Amino acid sequence: REDRGRSPQRDFHILFVPRRSLLCEQWLKEQGVLGSFIHREQYSLDLIPFDGDLLSMESESAFKECYLESDQTSLYHAAKGLMTLQALYGTIPQIFGKGDCARHVANMMIRMKREFPGSQNSVFPVFDTLLLLDRNVDLLTPLATQLTYEGLIDEIYGIQNTYVKLPPEKFAPKKQGEGGKDLPTEPKKLQLNSAEELYAEIRDKNFNAVGSVLSKKAKIISAAFEERHHAKTVGEIKQFVSQLPHMQAARSSLANHTSIAELIKDITTSEDFFDNLTVEQEFMSGIDTDKVNNYIEDCIAQKHPLIKILRLVCLQSVCNSGLKQKVLDHYKREILQTYGFEHILTLNNLEKAGLLKPQTGGRNNYPTIRKTLRLWMDDVNEQNPNDISYVYSGYAPLSVRLAQLLARPGWRSIEEVLKMLPGPHFEERQQLPTGLQKKRQHGENRVTLVFFLGGVTYAEIAALRFLSQMEDGGTEYVIATTKLINGTTWIKSLMEKLEPAPL
Repeated sequence: REDRGRSPQRDFHILFVPRRSLLCEQWLKEQGVLGSFIHREQYSLDLIPFDGDLLSMESESAFKECYLESDQTSLYHAAKGLMTLQALYGTIPQIFGKGDCARHVANMMIRMKREFPGSQNSVFPVFDTLLLLDRNVDLLTPLATQLTYEGLIDEIYGIQNTYVKLPPEKFAPKKQGEGGKDLPTEPKKLQLNSAEELYAEIRDKNFNAVGSVLSKKAKIISAAFEERHHAKTVGEIKQFVSQLPHMQAARSSLANHTSIAELIKDITTSEDFFDNLTVEQEFMSGIDTDKVNNYIEDCIAQKHPLIKILRLVCLQSVCNSGLKQKVLDHYKREILQTYGFEHILTLNNLEKAGLLKPQTGGRNNYPTIRKTLRLWMDDVNEQNPNDISYVYSGYAPLSVRLAQLLARPGWRSIEEVLKMLPGPHFEERQQLPTGLQKKRQHGENRVTLVFFLGGVTYAEIAALRFLSQMEDGGTEYVIATTKLINGTTWIKSLMEKLEPAPL
């Protein structure tokens, strides 16, 4: 269109993120516009820092590409991102991993290091260990409903690149004497990260422990505002005024989070949420996982959202190492007859990914895995937790348990269980140049980078942060991933959308 116009010519540039694509260039050539671009460049955006201890590639289809399409492009970008990280923060001496994708990434890193022998960097290493974990080693965790504050915000409203959009009614400024007129219609958009003091304090708590923190904060803030009545001298008044901006920011932050907590509470106190959670927890603790579940049948009959049904059926399948053929066929038939036969492709994808499968070999390994790794804790303390299982009110994320056991006492203690989980487990050592070996000071923590290939949930992040803060933990964790996910976005990425054929 620009060429046809008579206006002075403009220069066009095109940037591919994260890489140039031959297919794209071919298409532009066919359209006859490839020559119009003065620059054709690529910008390799590998790992994006989302918070002080969290990096993500935000590659939405990484899991589907790796496990359904056998496309390892995202693994190559993960390996490249890790090489960049090593160039900046020093070579990571130890690499541990579990799963096929983890093995691929480690192999690529070793090969890249061999191919660029000049890249021996002289940076003192920040990380002691890299742990690469495949998402399919732990398919269970993302399917369960997260019960931390941040996890629930993500489950209910969806956090997109640290932003959340919330219904505006709760955030309307209340003016006296005015009825509910002029209510805002635009959703309220808030940024959520640890730069906000209050959010950093409550984000990783179990939702049942958030209320008491908010009410304590409210008392502290109102007491601080009361101080102004006691300020007598000019100096005292001046001091109070200088603190005012900080206090007002704290007050508005408290108001926002109180509103969010109210919105979430409306949902978590509903009967449906409770019934759903009860069924999830029964499956995870091993109750009635091998027969058709009445609640799931009722939900299908009432045509609840399909993703909710798929999450529950997949959860049951994973907690039973697959479903009996009769049970699986019953669920499939019910789903297809209620939601439409186009979903047969989605069911096929879930089966390929190992989320929904027939039981083969007749043996259910899950009880052994659950017992050995202590995945289910009955006496969980949500207010003052002493174990990572608080993030799901009883279930300890398998992936985080693996990270915890790697730090102490090491994976040798769980060899048998590791063999039951999919994919190989391995250990690699990278030679450090002389003079860069770490001499550990007494009481200094080790730093482990945990890389989730295929996605990580906010509840798992909360569990790793909890381990970092443990007095006697001895290890600090930094988390990296291909994508921040929850059960809904994860299942959605595996669903096939069938478009009606154009007439």
